[in-house]
Amino acid sequence: MARSIGIIMNGVTGRMGYRQHLVRSILAIREQGGVELSDGSRLQVDPVLVGRNPDKVKEIAERHEVDRWTTDLDAALANPDDTIYFDAQLTTVREEAILKAIAAGKHVYTEKPVAESLEGSLRLASAAAEAGVKHGVVHDKLYLPGLLKLKRLIDSGFFGRILSVRGEFGYWVFEGDWQPAQRPSWNYRKEDGGGMTTDMFCHWNYVLENLFGRVEAVTARTVTHIPERWDEQGRRYAATADDAAYGIFELEGGVIAQINSSWATRVHRDELVEFHVDGTEGSAVAGLHRCVVQHRAETPKPVWNPDLVEATQFRDQWHPVPDNAAFDNGFKAQWEQFLRYVVGEGEHAYDFLAGARGVRLAEAGLQSSAQGRRIELGRLSA
Repeated sequence: MARSIGIIMNGVTGRMGYRQHLVRSILAIREQGGVELSDGSRLQVDPVLVGRNPDKVKEIAERHEVDRWTTDLDAALANPDDTIYFDAQLTTVREEAILKAIAAGKHVYTEKPVAESLEGSLRLASAAAEAGVKHGVVHDKLYLPGLLKLKRLIDSGFFGRILSVRGEFGYWVFEGDWQPAQRPSWNYRKEDGGGMTTDMFCHWNYVLENLFGRVEAVTARTVTHIPERWDEQGRRYAATADDAAYGIFELEGGVIAQINSSWATRVHRDELVEFHVDGTEGSAVAGLHRCVVQHRAETPKPVWNPDLVEATQFRDQWHPVPDNAAFDNGFKAQWEQFLRYVVGEGEHAYDFLAGARGVRLAEAGLQSSAQGRRIELGRLSA
């Protein structure tokens, strides 16, 4: 037995909306025959694609055999058969669209940041609570194989008392003059909602609070390393948003996290993001897919001697954590969890208030950098 759920997908012409949410999530769920529910039935997805450019939206719909598409968001929201609204637009227009969806009685699932400001994020949380609709925010990195393995280690007590976390994220994004940039130009314009801090501190907030503890304070330095870039049409423009952010995060329980995020760094690590966790009983390094560990009993005893070439191969002394499971695409896995939640199966903790905490951390990071000081964060409620 199967039933269908209509999903309004706004912003599918963008990189994330198209690749991760449409192709690798919703269409993949459609191809597998829907989401299996606890009673053995299947929940099939029926998307309607929404975008501002009719040619682009039509082309995507025809390419993937999606029957429904439109440029009229209001008309899509007026259809009572479509009960979920998804937003992957620019952050600058997200809040207005989500408020419309809430007013139309739709459950909402959205990319982050949920809004341009903490005030706007809390406005969405309050509106959703008053309307009684279900809501979720993308927390994709928690579903990555590397972080799932790390969570397994934490839950097993492998680390003993966790002391610190060091994160490295980023890669070189070409300026766009002699090689096309691999990220859209709006990412580097503050006026269009761009910026490393605004983007990535929302991610780091949910990674830190769900794995290690709530963020209680932040000290950050944000920088625009590359002041000029070239857009998709080859036009030079001023980069008005930060392209790197260096943060120290103080977590409940005394854990200290340091995370460097940069689009102006060349990669010399195994994966594009890595988290090194040290504890009294053991340590781990987790990336997107891999996770390696070193237990206390196997920890080497280095001696500092700058006069001799180091002969110890330190990387060889770490052991990989086995998969022990088949890991699905992280975006698709969270979509399936949210779909089950909408029809009354299971929970989905990553709501608008969780999204608001991420926006607050980004704002605090920017404030810390601008004022040159540590910013304390209290508990947040709608």
